[in-house]
Amino acid sequence: MVRHRGSVLVDTNVILEAYRTDSWRALVGGYRIETVEECVTETQTGFQRRRREEQIDQEELRERLGAVHAVDSLAHAELAVRIGNLALDEGETCLWAHALTRNDDWILCGPDRASLRCGVRLGFRERLVSLEGLLGYAGHRPRLALHTAYSREWHDRALGELVLAENEWN
Repeated sequence: MVRHRGSVLVDTNVILEAYRTDSWRALVGGYRIETVEECVTETQTGFQRRRREEQIDQEELRERLGAVHAVDSLAHAELAVRIGNLALDEGETCLWAHALTRNDDWILCGPDRASLRCGVRLGFRERLVSLEGLLGYAGHRPRLALHTAYSREWHDRALGELVLAENEWN
């Protein structure tokens, strides 16, 4: 994969991990990073359980993002019809509902297995990327190691397993 030039949609977990590893500036410096309102809201919950360096200033976050999208009920309904009984958390649901409204060259970074399964089920496997991959193509190596679910290796293995599982589902 070459470095992506279009929009990169990220979920809450990616934002938190990029902040935790001090990689956020490299990520937003290398890509047009976008998310949805629900993911921004989720970054503001749980402060009491985070170390000071992991706390995210909402105003600064919004300033650095390429866009923060609102998602309407029609987009939610279309997603629900297309993915069936697959359970996603609210931020991921909004992010995927938004993704379905787009017709540009986007990719999505989110390590949750349910989100990856959703991408596979919707036919977007080739648009799913790991945080480690994004940072690598931007020329950044985090000082702190990324958690396992953000690595290329974990991402590729999980996608392979999910493709097989979805083939059985169909």
